[in-house]
Amino acid sequence: MPPTALTTKVSTKGQVILPATIRQSRDWRAGTRLVVEETAEGVLLKAAPLFAATRPADVYGRLAHGGPPMTLEEMDAAVAAEARRRDARD
Repeated sequence: MPPTALTTKVSTKGQVILPATIRQSRDWRAGTRLVVEETAEGVLLKAAPLFAATRPADVYGRLAHGGPPMTLEEMDAAVAAEARRRDARD
């Protein structure tokens, strides 16, 4: 075990307390969902993704646009206008 390794115990309920330094460095707060993977070297903990993985084909066309296609310039202008609107309210 490396000299910087931390140890913990498994409770009678199967719970493991992660050392505070690990939780803080990963920003894992109470309620953080973790993925547990068994590997050849041991057990790996990773933060669970916030959203399920999707492919473009899964979501393409979900937000229908009723008008003609926008140009890149029009899209850039709309994004800039929204950024100004959000900045003004802060």
